[in-house]
Amino acid sequence: MDCIHLRGIRGYGYTGVLPAEKALGQWFEVELKLWLDLSQPGQSDRLADTLDYRTVIASVQHLLKTARFELLERLATAIADAALASGSVQQVEVQLTKLAPPIPDFAGQITIILHRQRPSNFTE
Repeated sequence: MDCIHLRGIRGYGYTGVLPAEKALGQWFEVELKLWLDLSQPGQSDRLADTLDYRTVIASVQHLLKTARFELLERLATAIADAALASGSVQQVEVQLTKLAPPIPDFAGQITIILHRQRPSNFTE
């Protein structure tokens, strides 16, 4: 299985448990690995034969900006579900990072990593 790896997808959003996170928001960053068969576009050199990753990036940015979840786990799952629903993606890895979590005396980042695959009974 082949892989398209998208790094550095950023968006300002309102996912979080704390009232300040819900009101003021914060920056998130996403890294995606999308597994699919790239043999046909590798031969044809046609965009129509592959996944247009511009649409995946736009979808992730839209979710980051508009989703209002409490947990990073829920936002990461929504991103994974959207990626699996687009084109011929068979498997996805989502790395969702909260770049500056409002935790006292903590200057680090928090990352959720999810691996999901298309259900075997999935039809488009």
